[in-house]
This record gives sequence, C-alpha cells and structure tokens, in this order.
Amino acid sequence: MDRRGSVAEPQSGLPSPSPRDPLLSPDSHMDVQGYKWVRWRVWLCRLAAVLSLGLLLVVFHWRPRLAVLARCCCCPLALADVLLLRDAFGQQHVVEVATEEVEEGSLELVGQLEDAEWRDTAQLYKEEKTLLRYYLFEGLRYVWLDRKGAFCRVSVLNEDWTCKDLYGFQKGLSPLEQSLRRRMYGANIIDVPVKPYVRLLFEEVLNPFYVFQVFSIILWTIDNYYFYALCIFVISVISISISLYETRKQSVTLRNMAQLVTNVTIRRNSGEEQLVSSVDLVPGDCLIIPQEGLLLPCDAALLAGECLVNESMLTGESVPVLKTPLPAGEGRYSSDTERRHTLFCGTQLIQAKGGTLGGGGAVAVVTSTGFFTAKGNLISSILYPQPINFRFYQDAVKFLLILAFVALIGTVYIFVILIRTEVTWLELIIRSLDIVTVAVPPALPAAITTGTIYAQRRLKSRGIFCISPPRINICGKVSLFCFDKTGTLTEEGLDVWGVMEGGTAGFSELVPEPTLLLPGPMLSGLACCHTVTLLRGQPLGDPLELKMVESTGWSLQEPEGDGNVLDAEFGGHKVLAVMRPPAEGISTSEAVAIVQRFPFSSALQRMSVVTVAQGGRSALAFIKGSPEMVASLCRAETVPAQFSSKLRSFSSEGLRVLALAYKPVDVNSDLKTIKREEVERDMQFLGLLMMKNLVKPESAKVINVLRLAHIRTVMVTGDNILTAVNVAKSCGMLGSDEKVIFVIATGHTAQSVPSLRFSLEDGGTAATQSSIEVLTQGLYQGGFGYHLAINGKSFAALCEYFPEYLPKVLMRATIFARMAPDQKTQLVKELQKLNYRVGMCGDGANDCGALRAADVGVSLSEAEASVASPFTSKTENISCVPLLIREGRCSLVTSVSLFRYMAMYSLIQFCSVLILSTVKTSVADLQFLYSDLFLVTLLAIVMGKGDPSEELHPCRPPASLLTLPVLGSLFIHTCMTVLGQLAALFITTSQDWYIPLNSTVFGTANLPNMENTSVFDLSGFQYIIMAVVVTKGYPHKKPLYHNLVFLGLLFVHFALMTWLVLYPGPFFSRQLQLYNITDMDFKMLLVAVAALNFLVCFVVEVLIDLGMLNCLRLLRGRRQSKKQYKRLNVVLSDSASWPPLNRTLSPTSHTIACLS
Repeated sequence: MDRRGSVAEPQSGLPSPSPRDPLLSPDSHMDVQGYKWVRWRVWLCRLAAVLSLGLLLVVFHWRPRLAVLARCCCCPLALADVLLLRDAFGQQHVVEVATEEVEEGSLELVGQLEDAEWRDTAQLYKEEKTLLRYYLFEGLRYVWLDRKGAFCRVSVLNEDWTCKDLYGFQKGLSPLEQSLRRRMYGANIIDVPVKPYVRLLFEEVLNPFYVFQVFSIILWTIDNYYFYALCIFVISVISISISLYETRKQSVTLRNMAQLVTNVTIRRNSGEEQLVSSVDLVPGDCLIIPQEGLLLPCDAALLAGECLVNESMLTGESVPVLKTPLPAGEGRYSSDTERRHTLFCGTQLIQAKGGTLGGGGAVAVVTSTGFFTAKGNLISSILYPQPINFRFYQDAVKFLLILAFVALIGTVYIFVILIRTEVTWLELIIRSLDIVTVAVPPALPAAITTGTIYAQRRLKSRGIFCISPPRINICGKVSLFCFDKTGTLTEEGLDVWGVMEGGTAGFSELVPEPTLLLPGPMLSGLACCHTVTLLRGQPLGDPLELKMVESTGWSLQEPEGDGNVLDAEFGGHKVLAVMRPPAEGISTSEAVAIVQRFPFSSALQRMSVVTVAQGGRSALAFIKGSPEMVASLCRAETVPAQFSSKLRSFSSEGLRVLALAYKPVDVNSDLKTIKREEVERDMQFLGLLMMKNLVKPESAKVINVLRLAHIRTVMVTGDNILTAVNVAKSCGMLGSDEKVIFVIATGHTAQSVPSLRFSLEDGGTAATQSSIEVLTQGLYQGGFGYHLAINGKSFAALCEYFPEYLPKVLMRATIFARMAPDQKTQLVKELQKLNYRVGMCGDGANDCGALRAADVGVSLSEAEASVASPFTSKTENISCVPLLIREGRCSLVTSVSLFRYMAMYSLIQFCSVLILSTVKTSVADLQFLYSDLFLVTLLAIVMGKGDPSEELHPCRPPASLLTLPVLGSLFIHTCMTVLGQLAALFITTSQDWYIPLNSTVFGTANLPNMENTSVFDLSGFQYIIMAVVVTKGYPHKKPLYHNLVFLGLLFVHFALMTWLVLYPGPFFSRQLQLYNITDMDFKMLLVAVAALNFLVCFVVEVLIDLGMLNCLRLLRGRRQSKKQYKRLNVVLSDSASWPPLNRTLSPTSHTIACLS
C-alpha cells in the first residue's frame, strides 16, 4: 500500500490511512494529516455545544485541532475533507479541502502534465466526473497530485519550466487552455481578506483576554460590584471598538496596497492580441507590454525587448534597473537566478522597447500569479509573520502561569477562611473565584506592548519604518551587525580614478582620464560595456556605469520608431543602442552599436555585451567585472604577469577595480541568439578601470559607537578583499595596530586535495619567516589584535570541506569579500547558529536574502515597506543603526518594567484582598475602580513614554523575565508589600480608639471600617511606589525626570493619595466607603509607613541592580554561558595555537570519508 495516501485504481481498493505526510513542495516544510467528517460525531458535538451553552464552541475556536479530532476520523489524504497542518515552526492549522469540477477532455491542454498528475475521479450518480481537489493556506493554493500522493503547491506544475519552455509560450495560449489553467491556478489577485465587523467582533470577543473579562464582569455583578463592573464593561466596549476599527483599517489599507487589477494585452495562439483583465492571467500567458510601460500585475520572464523597471517597492533599490531578454536554453528557469530577466509583480515598468514590430513595447511570459509572486511574498510576510523566537515573549507566558498558580493558592486560602464562617455556597464560590480575577491581570499582554508602540512611533518620525513591531525588542539584544559595503558604508557614486591598459607585454602607464586613451578596444569597451539606457533623453542606470560612460565623453543614442534607420547603418543587425564618440577633438573612433546585452549578475560577478561596427564590418564582444573573474575567462597568455601585484596594489588603496576584456565575434552569425557562455570565454585581456569609492562620513562614527557598545561589526561585500580591508580600516572596523590574516581555502579538484591556510601578509608582500615567528608569538600571547578576512570562494570551500574550522573563523572574521547573495544569507544563518543576535544593513538589492534571514534587517531605501527586511530606513547612511538599537533597548527595558509593574499591581491587590478577607471584610467597589483605572492604568500608559538614552552602553538589557534579579526583586517587593499592609493593619488595631469589626457579617457588608481604610490607604501609595521603583532609566533610557508626563502624574497621584489619607472629606469618604478616622497623628504615621516602604523598596532595587543577588549564584558554582559564541571566545582566547599561521591544513578523516 502507498503510505502517502494516493488514490489507486478502482479495482485495487482504497489505500491504508497515512497519519502524516510531508508536503512535497521543497520550501513548505509542513506535515499534513487527513480527516473525514463523521456524521454522528458532528451531531454529538452540536448537542454538546447546546448543553454547554456554547462553551464547547469557544474551546473549539481556541483549539481547532480538538474540533477536528472530535468531529472527524483519520483517513488517507486522497479522501480527506479536512486537513490538519503543522508548519515548520510547530504551529497547527486546520483547513478544509475544496473540490471543483473541470471539463472532461481538456486534460491534454495542461502542458506536459499527465491526467493522473492532478485530477481525482469520483463516481457520482453513475456518472464519472473530474474533480480538482485543493486547499488554500496563507493565500497559497495547494492541489492534490495523485501520482505523488500529496497536496503540493500549485506552482509545482510550472517550477520545472526551462528557458526553452518559456519561449515556447511566446505564441500564446488558446482560450480553452487558459480557462483550464485558471481553474488550476485560481485568480491572479493578491486577496487580503477584509472581514466584516460582525465576524471581527465575534473573533475579538472570543479572545481569551475578553472571555476572561466577561467572566470577571459577571462575577463582579453577582458580587454587587455594579459600578466597577459597568466601568470595566464600558472600557472593554471602547477598547473592542477601537481594536475593530484599527484592524479593519489596516486590512483595507493592506488590501488597497496589495490588490492590483488592470487591463493587459495578451497574445492568443491564433496570433491575435486580446485585452483581458489581469485577474484572468495564468502562468504561460504571453504578455504584450506597451512602450509606455505599466504597473505589472504578475511575475513574468522577459522574452523580447528591454524594459526599464523601478523595483524600489520590492527591493528598496532606488536606481531603475534595465531588464534584458531571457537567454534561451535548456537550463531550468528560476526568478532568483534570472533576476535581470524577470519582471516582478508590483514593480513599475517605466518604458519598454525593441520587443514588437515597430520597435516599441516588449514581450514577456507570465511565470507566477497571486501570492506566488514577489509582491505576494511581501504581502504574505506582513499578513502571516513568522513566529518570533524571543525569550521575553516566551517568559511572559510562563510568568502568567506562575501568577495563575499564585491565584490557585489564594483561592484555596479564601475557601478555607470562608468555610469556617456561615456564608452561603454561592458566596463561597464567588469569593473563591474572585481572587483569580485579582491575581491574574488580564491587561498584562496588552500593557507590555506599550513600549513597542511608542518606539515604533518614534522610529517612524525619524524615517525608519517597521512592518514587524515585535522585532523592535529584538533590536535591543543585537550582538553583531553585518554591513554591506557599496552604497551602505561607502558612497553610492564613484569617480573614475584612472585606466591602465594591459596585454602580453605587461601594463602600460596609468591614464588618469579615459578621454586620453587612444582609439581602440579599451576605449570602446569602456563606452559600450554597460546597461545604461535613456528615459526622456536622460541617461539612467547603475551609478558606476553612468560615471564610466561619462568619463569617456561618448554619447548614447537609442532607436526611434521601428529602428530601421539605425539597423541599416550597422549592417542590418537589430540595434539596442548606439555609442557615438565626441564630435570635437581629433578622435578617430567610430560609432559602435550594441546588439546584445548580458546584464551584470552578482553570482557571476560580470556582465557582457556584443557590439557591431558601422556598416556591420565586424563584431566584438566585451566583458566587464571583477578582475579575478574576468582574468579567469581570458586566454592565459593575454593576462599580464603583473596582474596580481597591480590588483593588490590598487585594491589596498581602497580603489574599486574592474577589469575589461574583449574578443572578435563572427559578424555573420545570429548575434541576437548567441549564448552567454559562448561570448564569455577565450577573451583577450584589455586592462583595469580604477574608481574611487569614498567612505560615507557617518560610517566611521557609527562603527566607533557600535565598537564602544561591544557590538561586533562585520563587512559583507561583493567587492575585492583588499578593497574591503582598506574600507574597513577607513571606517574603523580594523584598528591601525591590528593585523589582518587572510583565510585561503581551496576545494577538491582533479589535481589537488582541499586545503586551508591562514596567511599573514603585510604591505602586499609575504612576511619573512622570522617576522612570522615574531608576529605569531605576539598573536598567541595576546600582544596585539587580529582580524580574519575571507572571500566567497574560500568561504564555500571552508563550509564544505572544513566545517570544524568554520565556527572559529566566524568568531574572528571581520571581512567577507566577493560574497554572492546566497552566501550572504548563509553567513547570517551560520552566525545565528553561534547564538549571535545578528543585524544586517544593506541597500536591499543583492542583500534581500540576508536582510530577511537576520534577526534585525535594515534596508536603506526610499520605500516605506519592502520585501527585503522588517525595517526600512529613508536615511542614506548607517546612522539609523545605533538609533534602532537604542530604541530596541529602550523598548525592551520598558516592556520588562511594565511587565513587573503589572505583576506587582496584581500582587499588591492580591495581598490586600487576602488580608482583608482574613478579618472578614473586603475592598469596596469604587476603591477597586480608583486603584485599577485612575492609579494603575494611567501610570502604565505614560510609563512607556520614556525616550531612549543618547548613548549605547556596553551591556545589553536582559530579555528574560525568569532570571534571579527579576524574580528576586518581585519576591522581595511582595514581601515588603505584605509587611507594609500588615503594619498598617496592626498599627490600626493597636490604637485606643479602635473599634473591632462586626463578626456576624462578611465582606462589603462590613464597610466602612478601620481595617479596610488603613490597608486601602497604604496600598494606594504602594501602587505609586512600585511605578517609581520598577521604572528603569540608566543606561538604556533617559532618567525618569525626562518623562515629564509620567513625572507630573506621579506627583498628582502622590498628592491625591496624601489628601485621601489626611483629609478625604465627607463626599469622597462616602463614595470610597472610607472610615472617618480623626486622629491626625495616626494618619501621619500611615504616610510615614508608606515613605519607609518606598525607601526600603528603592534601596533593595538599587542593590539588586548592583548585583546583590549574585552572591546566590556563587552557591551553584560558576557556569558556562549558554551562548556558543561566548564559550568559543574563551576557548580561542586561551588557545596557544590559533590561528595556525602559514601552515597548510587538510580536512579531517571524517570529512574525507564523507566526501568519498
């Protein structure tokens, strides 16, 4: 039997149930379990729901899994009505399987798919029907694939398309084929659900917080706390109304941002062009893009023509990108690897040209629709954020359970006290349950988000936008920050510093200006090897390429109309652009036409063009890219012998170095279909272009701030390693007295085995043996610091062949150069494995993967939200990083303070109720109201307004709530609270004028009385005292007196409480049910007890902050840090043999065994 639950042929019977089946989509990482409705179970649950007055339905709403287990039975996935999903984060979801009938006989129209690949047949009324079975999860459609026996993302149907397959769709789909695909893929719309108010209200009211509120209100009403219950009810209604309004408003805003419905032109297989709604687009549709461009409603691969695209909405890249046609080939198409040939949903196509008859417009094939697009990915990340693994949020839930346990103890105590008195069973139950509403504050989860809300508002006012507010607290724990180089640490624009031609005879003299070059391939290459384009007569493109073209003095011309005039001028070749030399001067250069472009790829580290001379006499291919890559693609004899030394020399000066090469191409071949791999091989080396890339003035200041705060900084760049080292020294990542050790790792080849070497080079020359010994001794004895530098090729070899050395290298490496985008992502994940909280700052283009993988990703972009990262800064430099960390620390400290305050508020009230219940009385209705709303709520709201400190302190704030200082301080403060309230009670009962309570009645019937008044007076002061004591200032927040609103409120509350104690007046005494005590000395004594309580609590808190409780840790002995990077740092610091300088290391026997 097929354990995956696939449907077999009718005569073979049903397969056995498969309890769990992994979804076969490689990126889903989910388990799925199939269930079928059982009618008698469904009716039994309905009966139980009626008998329990709907309580069972509430439980099912909270725990959908229980609803499935109660109503259904396990079955094969092929027969399932309901699915239970477990995602990669361990969270469970319930979805229903939908079926849709499709036309019989149309199956052959679904490309290469077999009938059994996706259909399910069912005998209905003796008539066979073809049913499509699918479900929707987080916007994505999963269809049943019978051959694989699992539900898979519908994108699996087109994920194996090759570039050649995409070109096959250029003729268009038939209406019938498109209709069938639309059934399969669904509508092309990113549908953000906007729930009606009734449903929102239902879901909000069933939130455990509000269910607890309803339970409490009912309890208070039965207990005659009418006014308090009414006020809490009104506040809850207002809170729910605001929440519903904000939730719906956000949903509507997100839907307006996500939903894009427009009319587009597609090509049918008959050859005619048809205007259709973008909702009807399906993968495989041939899209005709008009010359004036459009806002793209889908992801598409560009097949003909060129498009200038603004992708800032998705990547944060402010410079428009030129997209070129997808190379035809047998390779599998992927939007990640073919970014320069892919048009993404939600991006603005500024102009299109050269793709249709007449020279205007472009042709593309739809590859993804709906939530499967790049824009859909962005919306999905906002709608369904990944659960955050942060200790603070985990501890908050655990602490609520601790308070629930305290409430249970209180309930038992009250029950025992009351059982001795002659109270009714109803009152006994009510009093016992009432203590639960006191000990567990329902507003606790909402209160701890206050600091985050204030921080988010402050960040927005400073131009930093956040789409994941819980990550603000994580910013406070960042221990390592990675920075991209170009455009992040250094200026985006570059200036040409000089050109040096090279050949078999070596390098020529340095030419400071390209305009001084003699006519030849080098000058032509500088003028032509780029993707600069014109928009309304103005050149647009990469800043580096704009500077390069500008430095040659050549001008760019693009075809007009059908382009036949330029085509004829260059031998009939289809011209993309023409570069013309300057008219003035004695230049003998001729105009050159660009007929094919292969755009720059970070993974390939190069770009190339094919050009044709006037009249079509000859054709040349030019390549431009990283010197190492270009040299590897050139014939060895054409690369100067001094190549490495010159490159090292220029890179060490911090120059951005590019190499150029060329080769003749057969002008009579079809240059439009020539393959990239044919062009980029056997090249002839031309020379080097040096560009000066200045470090931004803010970079050094920020790096210094982070260094002083003990936050490690790392540079991750695609540039040359020596250039990166120079920039790192300029911005302070590397100290002037610190050494740089280069990590050189090689992989397994036919000629050699993998090797790893740590090379210390000084001034561009290898160090002598004697100097190595001196330096090695200095390193091992801690005489001076060092940093490791590694490039992408060595990083890949290190990960594959030397995994045991990888953590050690990561601990000391500061420079990661020539890193491909996927390597940047891998680096972030490897650092996280060492328990670093990793931040990443980049421009959002090539850094998307790393920005999203990091705990805190900051994209420098003009957009308010991008697919790149949770944080987007409009500031064009890294000055936003310390600000973000300061706000994160402030928010985290505020959240912890608010949590402690709300916990202490509950414990203070809990103690008051227990003490007063012991003496057969209780807290009055309006006393509860005054304490909860006027004192505590107002203080909690304004407590979080405190601004962050102006400086970053070397220590990070604690994120755990279950640490010795937090639990210890809560325990000590609770003890002080109990002692204070008991002192007030005993002082009252010891007075000559004390009148004992009426022992025949209990609770509010005994009000007003002296015991209640004294305990209420002192507890009122304790609420104010705790607000001061737990509010942390230095070093992560400004001192308390900077929060003027909070400070003012404290004085007002203190004055009011003092007035209520000393002279409340008849009106307030009557309303609050306070006993009129006339002894002024006694009242002053109560105020003195409150002052003493404050003094003791404040001193205890200061001592705890200074480490008073650390002596208790000595009893358990010294323990190693739980963070791996801290343990590893101790090992490396004590090591007398790390790093092993100038020794060649081989893989361990285990690694070799794995390789073989």
